[in-house]
Amino acid sequence: MGRIICAGLGPGDPDLISVRADRAIRSARQIAYFRKKGRPGQARRIVEGMLPPGVAEHAMEYPVTTEIPFDSPEYNRLLSAFYDEWTARLAALAAQDDIVVLCEGDPLFYGSFMHLQTRLAPIATVEVIPGIPGMTGCWNAIGTPMTWGDDAMTVLMGTLPEHELARHMRAADAIVVMKTGRNLPKIARALALADRLDDAWLVERGTMPNQRMMPLAAADLAACPYFATVLVHGRGRRPASEAAE
Repeated sequence: MGRIICAGLGPGDPDLISVRADRAIRSARQIAYFRKKGRPGQARRIVEGMLPPGVAEHAMEYPVTTEIPFDSPEYNRLLSAFYDEWTARLAALAAQDDIVVLCEGDPLFYGSFMHLQTRLAPIATVEVIPGIPGMTGCWNAIGTPMTWGDDAMTVLMGTLPEHELARHMRAADAIVVMKTGRNLPKIARALALADRLDDAWLVERGTMPNQRMMPLAAADLAACPYFATVLVHGRGRRPASEAAE
């Protein structure tokens, strides 16, 4: 029985892949990666030029992404069947040889691979190679410390209801909001309710060649790409000279 090795690819820049993940990808004889139907897939794009000749590729195409509400029974049914199918397929592929599964960011931080890991753990050997989370790449792109001293940082999903977002935002010192896209207008309203909108930044495609960043108040809320993150920096305890800046 071979292994199923999930390689965390980091935030998007191939130079930010770990040495261990790079080694696994370049020596792979078969790889698998998630993608939307009709798209090459972000994970596959990141490793372009890294794969050895003759590697077998397996594209795991989501049956649904944003076409129906994520909290609907049909959405859950389709995704569960998708993960069940690929659990069986990956286990069968690993019976022949190791297979490397590509995953953006860190596989165990809101990654799709988590749904496979819980299913595969009882039936196959699974190894996970950590990756730099996408949000880390985003706040380093801005170049401002994300947290100071004893700041408490909250990571939120933009899919939460507006009042829930605002409640968490009021209680946090530093804020990261993921899953933006069509949720961006709601996120901006919640930040305004929490009196944090003027401090918020939008980072689109952080660390990628077409990276873009701007104050959220100046952004086009109706044109947000999938790979975008909202950040509000903490302003907590720090040396007196820096606090005065």
